[in-house]
Amino acid sequence: MTNVANTLTHDETNLLCIYQKNTRVGTMDAIVVMQKYLENDETELKSMSDSLLDKLEKMSDEEFSELELYPDFNL
Repeated sequence: MTNVANTLTHDETNLLCIYQKNTRVGTMDAIVVMQKYLENDETELKSMSDSLLDKLEKMSDEEFSELELYPDFNL
């Protein structure tokens, strides 16, 4: 079985750092709330956040708690 955390892209990891909460479900909720404020032309962010939500849904709470999240905006 593939570790879902290993499939996160650089941009998804940065997005996760921005909206990270104490729990996986709390983080997913924060991303869903953010999506409600997206404008129609923000399709790339919508697509990326949808992909991230899909990966978080497949990730276990244990996997989420083991993530080492540090934003890297230099790439």
